Amino acid sequence: MSEAHKKGFDAELVAADLENCCRSEAVCGGCQEEACIIGYARHCIAEYLREPRQEVPDGVKRVPTMDFKMFDEAELEIAIAHILRECKDCKEDHTEDCIINVIRNCYEVGLLGDIQPYEGSALQYLMYLKNSFPEKSLHIADLYRNSPGA
Repeated sequence: MSEAHKKGFDAELVAADLENCCRSEAVCGGCQEEACIIGYARHCIAEYLREPRQEVPDGVKRVPTMDFKMFDEAELEIAIAHILRECKDCKEDHTEDCIINVIRNCYEVGLLGDIQPYEGSALQYLMYLKNSFPEKSLHIADLYRNSPGA
């Protein structure tokens, strides 16, 4: 069994970000639940709140990478900045199925079109984004510096 994050995890902040990113049933015509990147991330948070565990079993494999809905980019950028603040910068101890990684992957699909590489360091990730997505990276980096816990 996986353990809960030792340094804590602000699941309420993440849940609020997910609500802000959700397009709502009025826009989508009904909740697609785990077939939607936001619905899947919400499911992960609900499971975490029910039983706090660091790992989401097969979490990355289950990210709905074929969800092509348009999301509010500004809300996704805020959510990525917040989830990066939640990252424990575990570097070589990074695991793909960490709940933080899985949720960030969901946001990436909505904002960047696909899951991006992450090596356990928020700053390394921001440098990667700067090279690959220069316009979006500036806003995310600014939000990261000014987000809760900064």
